[in-house]
Amino acid sequence: MRAWKRGHRGARRGTLLLGLGAPVRILPGISPSDTVETEARDSVEIPTKKPIGKILVQQRALSEEQLERALETGKGSAVPLASRLTEAGTISELAGLKALSEQNGVPGVDLKQICLKLTDLAIVPRQIALQHKLLPVLVRDDKLHLAMAAPTNRKVIDEIEFTTGKRVFPYVALEAQLRKIIPIAYEMKERGESHYVGPNCPPEVRRKAGVPLPTRTQGGATETPFEGSVVAPSPADASQAAIPPPKRVTTRNQIGAIVDDAMQRAAADADVSDADFGKAPRDLSVIAGPGALRPPRQPGERTVLVVDDEVEIRNILRLVLEQRGYRVLEADRGEAALRILKEDVPDAIVLDAMLPGELHGFDIARQLKGSERYGHIPIVIVSAVYRGWRFAEDLKASYKVDAYVEKPFRVTDVIEALERAIEQAQGKAVPADPERISAEAEKKLAAGIAAYQAGNFDEAIGYLREGTKIDPLAYRLHFHLGLLLGKRGQIYDAISELETALRINDRHFPALKNLAVLYQKAGFRNKAVEIWERALRVAPDEPTRQSIKEILVGLL
Repeated sequence: MRAWKRGHRGARRGTLLLGLGAPVRILPGISPSDTVETEARDSVEIPTKKPIGKILVQQRALSEEQLERALETGKGSAVPLASRLTEAGTISELAGLKALSEQNGVPGVDLKQICLKLTDLAIVPRQIALQHKLLPVLVRDDKLHLAMAAPTNRKVIDEIEFTTGKRVFPYVALEAQLRKIIPIAYEMKERGESHYVGPNCPPEVRRKAGVPLPTRTQGGATETPFEGSVVAPSPADASQAAIPPPKRVTTRNQIGAIVDDAMQRAAADADVSDADFGKAPRDLSVIAGPGALRPPRQPGERTVLVVDDEVEIRNILRLVLEQRGYRVLEADRGEAALRILKEDVPDAIVLDAMLPGELHGFDIARQLKGSERYGHIPIVIVSAVYRGWRFAEDLKASYKVDAYVEKPFRVTDVIEALERAIEQAQGKAVPADPERISAEAEKKLAAGIAAYQAGNFDEAIGYLREGTKIDPLAYRLHFHLGLLLGKRGQIYDAISELETALRINDRHFPALKNLAVLYQKAGFRNKAVEIWERALRVAPDEPTRQSIKEILVGLL
């Protein structure tokens, strides 16, 4: 418990040490007496949530009388109502997930229909999965799809994103299913088996995962390789027969999702538009927001960008670095760091891994180190990552950062790591002229637009991806790539590209509109509402605003 909490930004504060010993300041931290009960209070349901029983009645999955009986018999039970009702056979599991999806604003996932690659479980320790009742159901590139009993618990999601360096997409799952399947899946992994297969897993999902279909034995019985030993679904009562089962939203690279009626309608009535493809103006690549006052750059003076949301840490690092002759720039958030990087490229970066908002230090490091324009900049990551899970060398290998210093740290440790990284970077190839790199990125954009207009979809995506590797802060490349991936049905890849674009310029209506549509299609009600509200504020005219209001009414 304690070790896991060290990764969370609210619990990562520790002693900042100056020189070889004397503590400068004790910052608030997590007490050794923290308990599971404390964590339970952190994940209490949001007060504004509609009661699950009311949703089930409104969806005609349950009668008022059945609800009253269930509430009466379940008094004092620690098992959530939806799980109790499905376990008793009062409602179907799909009906329970449909209601949970509406309540939490995220898609549901039926764990009895999944085919889980067991090596993916290594990304989350078993004790964490059991404690927080969550299960990795898909790990892909920089994305992690989690089945969770409490998918609105932002604290846990932040911790997992921070520790894994991956963007988490939370799904809601029945708590009863999670309690049964988590220990089974981890035990199968420890035995060296390759997949956990839910008892109701569709044949097409098995085939896609390369898992053999059930075979018939000589006696006619069915033998299922790699089968998870979970209880088969209870039959729904007769009143459920007239209620159509919830539809599963399936798109390319997406696990099957169960969503409520409003999200089904929203997904069916909207699609990613290419009306603005090729029309995004050049000034969109200018980082939005006010520029900070920065000291002028003197000839021969090296610049260090310090990115940390703790003002005390920034102040002490600035003081020591300036005493050593460096010009120091500061940022307290990831978006502010990107703005400085675009306008005033530093010689090195000291970067906190966990920052406020959705752009963490790992995200910044990944973008910069994979690019031609910024890949040469030495990066020193500082953070309180739990060493028992991800070691410093693993972090350096995963994100290509030059050094990692764990908090609490001595200032001399950071300075030594920074100067060593700068010295090592001197022998490496320096980037070409920024203007040439910008011109190369523009060529890739033009080639991508031309290829799409000629009907060469794959070629267009290839050109745009190449462009983002050259210049990761080129807005128009991310915007166009997001549109094409969205039209292809690569929902989560498209979401990532448009979110990257909006970190650079957050007032571009076409990007906001298409990102909202993508969240609708993925079944994420809360995120769709959030993005539509942002789009409403920058809508170009009154008819568009009225249209967005109608969409929001439908979602809410």
